[in-house]
Amino acid sequence: MAKWTYSKSGVNINRADLAKQSIAKILGATHSKKVLNKIGHYCAAVDIGGGRAVAITTDGVGTKVLVAEKMRKYDTIGIDCVAMNVNDLICLGVEPLAMVDYIAIRKPNHKIITEIGKGLAKGALEAGVSIVGGETAILPEIIKGYSEYSFDLAGTAIGLVDKRKIIDGSKIKMGDVLIGLPSSGIHSNGLTLARKVLNEGNRKIGMELLKPTKLYVRPIMKLINSVEVKGLANITGGGLHNLLRLNKSIGFRITNWPRIPWIFQEIQKRGRISEFEMHKTFNMGVGFCVVVAPKNVKKAMAILKGEKPVVLGHAIGGNKVIKSGFYYK
Repeated sequence: MAKWTYSKSGVNINRADLAKQSIAKILGATHSKKVLNKIGHYCAAVDIGGGRAVAITTDGVGTKVLVAEKMRKYDTIGIDCVAMNVNDLICLGVEPLAMVDYIAIRKPNHKIITEIGKGLAKGALEAGVSIVGGETAILPEIIKGYSEYSFDLAGTAIGLVDKRKIIDGSKIKMGDVLIGLPSSGIHSNGLTLARKVLNEGNRKIGMELLKPTKLYVRPIMKLINSVEVKGLANITGGGLHNLLRLNKSIGFRITNWPRIPWIFQEIQKRGRISEFEMHKTFNMGVGFCVVVAPKNVKKAMAILKGEKPVVLGHAIGGNKVIKSGFYYK
């Protein structure tokens, strides 16, 4: 049996990055002086005066919608949509405020849309955001999945932050400590590869893949209001590569890792996927990372105790992540 990679499953990250760099260069020309950071971070902050900034981000849940369709279970996918957006907002130290959703469906179905709405509401309540509107588009010529009720789901979220309290990774120094927070499972990334190597129709597998993306808003907001935090990273598509977004001059050496959840072990085994490929595709059990100075580790760990935090390693020079002899850059 051949070895699987994310690219072989149909998702070429390198080509996607080139495409994103190209459009970012074009769209960068639209930026006024009020835009406080470049495209490429988890969210963008815009100066609105009075020492405040509004931050905005947008994201979807990818092919996890196909797992929901296969399992005929739609009441949790909305939680993923909320989490994918608010977890990105907090990476700049932003408190999420409001969100809108976008549902594109092949054929309207009242029950399915209602179930999706239940998940959106549950996620929003847990994250403390208001869903203030959205769009439901009927696109039979575009949306193609497993059935006549196939759909896509995405959202856009905004939040507010004091400009002096923006956490953009620029203060990270060599020797600072990297703390990881466990994920709830696969979250909403790498599903295209996972679905290729697993039997998503199997009830146990399908339900595991459908576990909602963990919401980190409450513990992270509590942390940044109590301790100086230098960097925050949502470990989504690209796995460990996400750490490289924090500071272009800084990397990380990973010396410790929590027990890898069984679903990732199963994916790796069935797809004969290398450890390197797994860590650059999936979260591998760590869904969010925090960077603090060594003197603040003890306090940060105490505040995050309920999340079962793990010290993963430390910051090093150069924009690379080193783990188990592999270089991610």
